[in-house]
Amino acid sequence: MRVTSKGQVTIPQNVRESMGILPAETDIEFLQDENGRWYINKAKTSTKTVSRFRTAHSKGKLTMSTDEIMALTRGGSWPSS
Repeated sequence: MRVTSKGQVTIPQNVRESMGILPAETDIEFLQDENGRWYINKAKTSTKTVSRFRTAHSKGKLTMSTDEIMALTRGGSWPSS
């Protein structure tokens, strides 16, 4: 496998599947043992961060004003109606 000019490689599908690596959801880390060998490891995440845009999508209403939408996407809240 070749490394791109950006230092990227493609993890083979069978490796991704066996490790449970999902696109845009899984962080990986590189670990080096005492002999200098490198290993790929699925990183353990303590808390899952939810995008404020995903939250806004689930809470948005078709009747919201532009100001209410802007407040929601900026992490604020809007008055209940």
